[in-house]
Amino acid sequence: MSMRQAKNWRLYPPAPEAFLRGVAEMPLLLQVLYNRGLRQAGEVRDFLARDDAVIENPYRLPDMEPAVARLLQAIERQETICVYGDFDADGVAATALLVSALQLAGGRAGPYIPDRVDEGYGLNLDAIAAIATKAQVLVTVDCGIRSLAEVDYARRLGLDVIITDHHSLGRQLPAALAVINPRRTDRPAGFDRLAGVGVAYRLAQALLRAASAQPGGKLDADRAHTIEQELLDLVALGTVADMMPLVGENRSLVQRGLDQLNRAPRPGIEALMAQADLRLGTVDATAISFRLAPRINAAGRLSHAKLAYRLLRTGDATEAFTLAMELESLNNRRRALTDQAQAEAEAHLAALGVDDPAMLFIHSPHLLSGIVGLVAGKLSDRFYRPVVVVEEGVEESRGSARSIAEFDISRALDEVSHFLVRHGGHSRAAGFTVRTAHLAGFKTALAEVAERELAERSDLRPTLLIDAEVEIDGVTWGVRDQFARLEPTGYDNWPPLLLSRGVRVRDLRTVGGGKHLRLVLERDARGPVIDAVAFQQGSWLERLQPGDRIDLVYQVEANEWQGRQSLQLNVQDLRPAQEDALPLVELASHAAAMRET
Repeated sequence: MSMRQAKNWRLYPPAPEAFLRGVAEMPLLLQVLYNRGLRQAGEVRDFLARDDAVIENPYRLPDMEPAVARLLQAIERQETICVYGDFDADGVAATALLVSALQLAGGRAGPYIPDRVDEGYGLNLDAIAAIATKAQVLVTVDCGIRSLAEVDYARRLGLDVIITDHHSLGRQLPAALAVINPRRTDRPAGFDRLAGVGVAYRLAQALLRAASAQPGGKLDADRAHTIEQELLDLVALGTVADMMPLVGENRSLVQRGLDQLNRAPRPGIEALMAQADLRLGTVDATAISFRLAPRINAAGRLSHAKLAYRLLRTGDATEAFTLAMELESLNNRRRALTDQAQAEAEAHLAALGVDDPAMLFIHSPHLLSGIVGLVAGKLSDRFYRPVVVVEEGVEESRGSARSIAEFDISRALDEVSHFLVRHGGHSRAAGFTVRTAHLAGFKTALAEVAERELAERSDLRPTLLIDAEVEIDGVTWGVRDQFARLEPTGYDNWPPLLLSRGVRVRDLRTVGGGKHLRLVLERDARGPVIDAVAFQQGSWLERLQPGDRIDLVYQVEANEWQGRQSLQLNVQDLRPAQEDALPLVELASHAAAMRET
């Protein structure tokens, strides 16, 4: 297998002239929206408007009514409520959000976040036994949808259990007092795939409104509304960190959450922004993905997620600074360990000498459970195959899987679940626990599923869906301003991709120890120049020289350095200039595929 998989380039056909005439001064933006499936002027107007798709009735989610009724009862009786979360950024944000809402509504609430190494993902029996000695109500966030035995055990111990989760459903729902999950088949039409923190927010929203309507309660309607707005920064943080689709309801929530985060960040986030070299007012979805979320996740990966939880909850600037410094140190260590583990995994794969396998499977007792998902993601990006990476334990082993568009890893794990202690996730990312004695059988069975599902895929390569072809000297701040109206961009609402052909290389060099390529580009020797960066493509330095002409696919972005902004191309792929026509995207089939993802 090659170290870098060449990518398929597919170009969207031009939008009809009648559609482009709708807003003549923004042709590229309209082309992008047409590519995303918008066909009517009203759809374009709604997409570009603020808060267009916010579903503000949380009771549309099944089981919201019994969940709120039980929590109100617990608040009235001053019973203890335990919020049981997950150790990633989505789970920590959801835990902080719901504990805050419960306490502000007058409840006695506290968090429980399991240790990644000692307890693993999701509910576990020992934790439930401990919680049952102190609490009367157990609310999960970002976990629990497949915890049938654990919920039964909690009920036997006298706990009332409320599940809030967004992961894929199992064959049956837990026998909890309420199960709130937007993937339930009995949900109303039109729901988007909320993050775990998004589901927790809808529960908090319903609770706050109900509490404010209680005679003699702690909240009035205005205060409840204010709290709703103040919690949206956590929704933005967890939704973007968990790579949820930034369309519809999620996009609206993240828009408002980014406003809140940039206007009045909580002390912990402000301290983390300082560590990440982010200025107030500049945090967008990209900054969350690549700067804030990795630092928050570092706590659960290499220490304990309660550090990140404390950061999000603290109101003290000094404590926030100390915690942010600790997370920065953990993140630096996480980065070094991941690079080392990835290099060792690639060396292992090279030694195996297997030609073009359908799936990659790495397991070792020397891997850390906190980085197996990161290593799997990097290997999947590098080789474009489903990848499973497992920390091999004495009795139990824990693993993470990252997949590609052509292979639903969650469904595959369901098929071989008889080997697993527990598992859960999405089509592109999942985690599991397996008894070490069953690891070999699990590996063989999962590989057989991958071989079967991918047997007809003779050319497995990542595909770039290109929105439009433009001349390089036509890329201006005006284009960047058009695309800014798509924000927040992210999963399912990706930044637009443009293609320019025959671009002249004026200068090039590598940065980042030779990993990345820096270019200065121009249409011709007398034209304006524009800077570009091609991450993980430093090897091109050996094949290109000034004066060469290339075709490139890129995103347009504003690069900020020492307080100054410059226009920059983020190159996704490049090749020596060619004359061949690109195949066109089949819009109908692509739209269907996007809905299935």
